[in-house]
Parts: sequence; structure tokens; C-alpha cells
Amino acid sequence: MSSEMLPAFIETSNVDKKQGINEHQEESQKPRLGEGCEPISKRQMKKLIKQKQWEEQRELRKQKRKEKRKRKKLERQCQMESNSDGNDRKRVRRDVVHSTLRLIIDCSFDDLMVLKDIKKLHKQIQRCYAENRRALHPVQFYLTSHGGQLKKNMDENDKGWVNWKDIHIKPEHYSELIKKEDLIYLTSDSPNILKELDESKAYVIGGLVDHNHHKGLTYKQASDYGINHAQLPLGNFVKMNSRKVLAVNHVFEIILEYLETRDWQEAFFTILPQRKGAVPTDKTCESASYDPQSVRMEECGSDSDSSEEEDSRNELDSPREEKQDKENHTESIGNSLPH
Repeated sequence: MSSEMLPAFIETSNVDKKQGINEHQEESQKPRLGEGCEPISKRQMKKLIKQKQWEEQRELRKQKRKEKRKRKKLERQCQMESNSDGNDRKRVRRDVVHSTLRLIIDCSFDDLMVLKDIKKLHKQIQRCYAENRRALHPVQFYLTSHGGQLKKNMDENDKGWVNWKDIHIKPEHYSELIKKEDLIYLTSDSPNILKELDESKAYVIGGLVDHNHHKGLTYKQASDYGINHAQLPLGNFVKMNSRKVLAVNHVFEIILEYLETRDWQEAFFTILPQRKGAVPTDKTCESASYDPQSVRMEECGSDSDSSEEEDSRNELDSPREEKQDKENHTESIGNSLPH
């Protein structure tokens, strides 16, 4: 080999060597067969299943919202036609007919909750108050055994509560304010299933965000006080693929919706969060397949981790719009239905 060709040969050899090194590095960076392909976990599988269910029910949710908007629009039109003062500048408010039904949130479980759960309960109470104020048939709203951590949290974070209207906030226990024969405690452990709401009665929702740590507590309390008890007919109309966990405000809103529509199924599907995968039950199997013990209604709880914050041991925050549905359907399902 001549001395003139030697530098060119050395340069070519270096280039080939570098290319070989680069190819080796690229090959080593590629994941080997079987690496990086971890099997899907049960939690991920559940999320995928919920996502699929949520997508499949998109049209159902859309239709429900469309029907509700149509109904509200018709109500507004009727109200405007009957408005004889001709003042179109004023916002027309629907005819509100106050219900005589008393709805009580029992806050006597203050010592069973940590501050985090107290704050969740506070948020749910705020939601109940707001929904009742805008309802077509608002109930007589009571907050009993109000004190302790809950009152302190409300004083610190929501000082305006002292100016709330159309609500009875009492430090006394509900049994001191309402006749025993008028009381009905809503608890999922009760063997009695509500068919209708009696507006002469007072229905009690347990204000307890306990994440299933105190199962059967509200039922025991109702039994100890000799108070009538019942559960909402959730299992007769709804099949839920998630844990049967609802928040205090869910129970409250379902009752408000039922007073307006007199239709349990419509009330449940209007209010229940879509992340719970609720679907209508087969009515032919209602009496045969419904097990009251399988529907746990826990006392309290918005967000939902968001789901954990809103849900707890009672029945009833329902995302009312597609955006809220989308935000909430991925939330963890760690709370329980009303007692």
C-alpha cells in the first residue's frame, strides 16, 4: 500500500469503526424481548373498564342532559308567558313551591372523624345548602348536633354560614327537635326500602365521612333510639359496577330531584356520578336479584380524592355537565353510600 493511500485507508477504517459502535449502542438501547412489557395490573384494568363504560354511556348522559335542558327551557317559557308585569329586564325565577318534608344532616359523629374528613363533610353541606336554595321544591333543611370540629372549621373557612337562609342550624340532637314518630333514618343497613317520600316526615342523613370504618353505625343508632329507618330504593333501579359509595350531598340531591320529578330512576341517573358506572337494572329481575345488604349507603363525603372527598356513607355530587363527568370519572372510588 502506498504512503499516499494510507491516510485515506485509516480515515475510512475510523468511520467504519464509529458506525459499528453507534449501531451497537442503538441495539443495546432497544428493549430486549420481554423487557418493558409488564403485565397490566388489576387497578389499571379496572380503570380501562371504567373508561370503556364511561365512553359507552356518553350518549345516554347526553340524552339525559338534553331532556333536562328541554324541560327547564319549557318551564322558563311558561313562566315568562304568565309574567304579566311586562318587566323583561328582571330575571324570571321559576315558581318555587316549598316542600314540608324535613331533611336533617346528623352531625353527631364529629368525634369519629379526623380533620380531613370534617372538611369533606363541610364541603358536602355547602353543596346541599346551594342545591336546596336553587331547587324547585326546597325542603326544610336542618343541621343538628352542630359543634366541635365542624363548627370550628366552618368558623375559620366559611364565616358566611351564619348568614345562611332557609336552614335550621342547631347544636341540639335531632331527637330533641323532632317527634320520634316523625323521624326516619336513611341507612343502607335497613331492611326497609322506601317507595315514596312522606312530606310530613323528617328524614335523617348521617353526617359521617368514615370510609367504611364504622359500618352499621347509623342503623344501630336508629335502632337504639327506637327511630324508624329505611334505605332509598337504589337497587331497584340502578346497577353499579363500582363500590356502592355515595356522599351526603348525593342523598340530599336525589331527594330534591325526586320531589321535582316523582321518578326514582330519573332522580338516581340525574344525580349519581358517572364514574360509578351506574346502569339501569333489568326490571324483570328486580325482586329476585336485589340484595339490600349489597347496597351500602355511607354517610358523607366531593371530591372526590375527589371521589373520596365527596363520597362517604350516605346516598346521594353529581356532575351535571359533560366536563364535570370527564373530570370525575377517573377519580378513585374510595368512599361509601348513605346510612
